[in-house]
Amino acid sequence: MRVTELVFWLDDGAYMPTRGHVSDAGLDLRTPDEFTVFSEDSHVVDTGVHLVIPDGYAGLIVAKSGLNVNHGIEVTGLVDAGFTGSIKVRVYNHTDEYYDFDAGDKIAQIMIVPVPQTCLLLREVQNFNARGDDGYGSTGR
Repeated sequence: MRVTELVFWLDDGAYMPTRGHVSDAGLDLRTPDEFTVFSEDSHVVDTGVHLVIPDGYAGLIVAKSGLNVNHGIEVTGLVDAGFTGSIKVRVYNHTDEYYDFDAGDKIAQIMIVPVPQTCLLLREVQNFNARGDDGYGSTGR
């Protein structure tokens, strides 16, 4: 497997992205500040982490499974190659109870994934495969 090195820097008070295990797909992002995300609300966290994501890659911001499954906390986001600003994460609380985060708590993870270069080709509407426009739930339960 090829290793891709990422250049990064941290704002004052920010935490270095880390993996819990060497084989983990994502790098954990932590909050530098304590905050509360209220019921059915969201909160934006400036992680203070700056990554230089190389061309041909992107950073997918995804939920920590424990926060998601155990506490109804979700995140999502995309960091494009070339962006070097501080990574900000919107944390959503989909429950009827508030959730407190302390400084240093993990809030999300970022996965660095390859992104193929694509080119859009405009065509008249046609059915390109057997599936066609069958969508959500089309294969049954």
